[in-house]
Amino acid sequence: MNALIRPRTIAVIGASPKRQTLGNVALDNLANYKFAGRVIPVHAEAPEIAGLAAVPAIEALPDDVDVALASVPAAGVADVVRRLDRRGVRTAIVNTAGFSAEQEAELRLLVGSSRILMHGPNCMGLINLSDATPIYTGGITSRIRRGPVALIAQSGSAAISVINSCTAGFSKVVTIGSEYRVTGADYLHWFAVDGETSVIGLVLESIPDADRFADAVDRVHAAGKSMVVLKVGRSATGARATLAHTGALIRNDDAFKGFVERYGIPVVDDYEELIAALEAFAVCRKRPTGGHVALMGISGGETALACDICDEIDLPLSVFSEATGSALRSALPGVPGQNPLDVGQSVGRQAGAALAGMTAVMTADEVGVGIVLQDMQASLPPSSQRNYSGHLGTVAELSRAVDKPIIVISPTAEIMSDRLLAHLEGTGVPPLRGLWPGLAAVKSMVAWAGRRRDPRRLADRKLAAERAGLRQEIAGIRGPLPSKLVGRLLASYGIPVVKSAVARSAAEAVTLAGRIGYPMVAKVMSADVPHRSDVGAVQLGIGSEAGLSAALALIERNVREKVPGAVIDGYEMQEELIDCVQAMVGYQAAPPYGALTIVGSGGVLVELEADKALSLSPVTAAEAGAMLAATRLGKTLGGYRNLIPRTDTAALAGLVSNLSELAADFCDLVPECDLNPVLIRKGSGEVRVVDALFVAGGANQ
Repeated sequence: MNALIRPRTIAVIGASPKRQTLGNVALDNLANYKFAGRVIPVHAEAPEIAGLAAVPAIEALPDDVDVALASVPAAGVADVVRRLDRRGVRTAIVNTAGFSAEQEAELRLLVGSSRILMHGPNCMGLINLSDATPIYTGGITSRIRRGPVALIAQSGSAAISVINSCTAGFSKVVTIGSEYRVTGADYLHWFAVDGETSVIGLVLESIPDADRFADAVDRVHAAGKSMVVLKVGRSATGARATLAHTGALIRNDDAFKGFVERYGIPVVDDYEELIAALEAFAVCRKRPTGGHVALMGISGGETALACDICDEIDLPLSVFSEATGSALRSALPGVPGQNPLDVGQSVGRQAGAALAGMTAVMTADEVGVGIVLQDMQASLPPSSQRNYSGHLGTVAELSRAVDKPIIVISPTAEIMSDRLLAHLEGTGVPPLRGLWPGLAAVKSMVAWAGRRRDPRRLADRKLAAERAGLRQEIAGIRGPLPSKLVGRLLASYGIPVVKSAVARSAAEAVTLAGRIGYPMVAKVMSADVPHRSDVGAVQLGIGSEAGLSAALALIERNVREKVPGAVIDGYEMQEELIDCVQAMVGYQAAPPYGALTIVGSGGVLVELEADKALSLSPVTAAEAGAMLAATRLGKTLGGYRNLIPRTDTAALAGLVSNLSELAADFCDLVPECDLNPVLIRKGSGEVRVVDALFVAGGANQ
C-alpha cells in the first residue's frame, strides 16, 4: 500500500506521443504537481513522451518501479498485469472499464493469484496531495487544497462532486472502482495510520468483505480519527425470488443498515450531508463526550425548524435542567429557559448577556454539543453582516471558554460571507451550509463519539461437531429441508417445537394420533407445498378420530385442486396449544454481511401486517428483547391496554437469539428460514415452534 500511495517511481502505460489519452492526462497531472520522483512512460515506438524518456516495453522497466498506471483497452489488461507481475512491479492502477464477462473472469483470477497489488479497474486513480503525487486520469480542480480529509469513492464522478464542493482540505482522494483486489477496507486500514489524515469519507456502492471492513473501522476509531459513509444503490431490488415470508419483509438495504448500526458507522444520505460531515470533523477540534444537543439562535422560526429536523433525523435534544433554565432566565430576561434558546426573544438584556446565556447552556451537564443557527450568506446586506458580526464574535469567545464542540449552521446552502467566516477562523468552530445537512453532520459527530467496538465477526465462528455434521448433510440439498432434518437442526440450537408425529398415510395418522392427543393440528407433508396454510393444507381444532380422518381427506382434496402434481409424502400432526399469541421468527441471508434475523407478529397475515424488527445475526438475548420491544407484538405481550395478560418475553427473546446463531452458521447453505407461527403462551411466555420452513440452496452449492 505504501508503494501504491507514496511511490517513488511510476510507470505510465497507455500515454501517446501523438494524441491526448488518459495516460497523457496522468502525465500532465504529475508534471503540474511537480512530482518529485521518477516517471517512466512505456511505449513501443516513441523514445519520449511529454519530455520524459520512455522505455519500449514493460520488460525494459527498471527494478525499482513502485506502481504502474495501466490505461489500455480491456482486451489487453490481463496481459499487461501478467507482464508487470513477472517484471516485479509491486502495484498497478488499472482505470480501464468495459470488460466482457470472460475478460473480467480472467482478470479476477489473475489478480487473485499474482503477487501484484492491483487497484481498480474502472477507476480514475488517486490523488495524494500530502506528497504531491496525483496518479489520476481526470482533470483536478484548482480549488482543491491540502488538508486532513481522505476521500475513498468507488465512483470517480462522486469524488469530483465532493472535491469541487467541500471547503475542507484533502490529504488523499482515492477512486477505487471495481475493487478486484484492493478495497475500501484496505485504504481505511492505511489511512488509520497516515499522519496526514484525521478524517475519512467514503462513497461506497458495496462492501466486499464485511469482517475486514469492520476491523478497519475499529482501527480508525482506535487511532482517534473520524469517518463517515455515503452508501449509494440502497434502493436496488433484490435479484433473487424467495420462498420464505421473511424474504418478502426485508428490503435491499436492511442488511447494510444492520451492519452500520452494529459497528457504529455514521451514515449520510447524500453529497451535501457527506460534505457537511467532512467539514465538521475536519474543523472541530473537540468531540462530544456526553449529553445531547442544544440549539441556539436569534430567530424563533429557524430554531423551530431545526427542532423539526432533529426529530425527523433522530438527533436528540437536551432537556434543560431547572438550574440551567434559571441561569438562562437570569442572563436573558424574557426567555423561557428551555431548549432551543432564542436569544432574540430576550428583552432589555445587558451587554454580555448573550454570552452569559450561551455559556450557561454550554456548561450544563445535560448538553454535549452546541449548535448555533446563524445566517451567513454572502448575499446578506452590509447592515446585516455588521449585526451578525457581533453575534459571531460572541460565538468565537464562547468557543474559547468551553471545552465542548460548537457548530455554526447557516440555514441555507448558499455560499457564505468571507467577512462573517473570518470571525470563526482558527476557533475550531465549523461553519456549515444548510440546515438539514448541518444537523445530519452533527448527528454523525455524536454517533461516532459514542461508538463502542463490537467484536462479532463472521469468520470467528466455530462449529461444534454435531453442527458441522449437519452442514455436511445439508450441503447437497436444494429447496425445503425435510422435516426430520429440520427437527434435528432446531434441536441443535435449543429451539423448542410442538409435540408432533409424522404419518405416511391417513390410516397411519389415525394410529399415531394417540402420541399427540386431542385437540391437534394436521398438515400435509410435501416439498411442493412450502406455505401449507395458503392452499388449505393445514387443519386446526381436530378433536377426535373421526375429525382427523375428515381433516386429512380435506387436506388431500385441497392440495390436489390447488397444487396439481404435488407429491404428498404424508401428514404431520401436532399438539394444538390454546390461548396463545402467534409470532413469526426467521432469517434471510444477506451476503456479505451474513444474515438478517427477523421477529414480529405471526400467522397467515404476516406479510400484510408487516410487524417486524430486524438485526444482523447473531444477536444476544438482550438485543433480541430490544427487537421485540420495537414491534406491536412486543407491546401486546407487554400487556398493552390489558388486551392479554402481561407475558414474559424472555423465552421468545431466547428463541430469537438461538435462531440468529443458527442463521450465522448456516445462512450460506440455507439462505431462508421461517418459523411461523411460533406460539407464545399468554402469561408464562412459554414458546413452541409450530411450523418451520428452511430453504437450502446457498452460494456454496
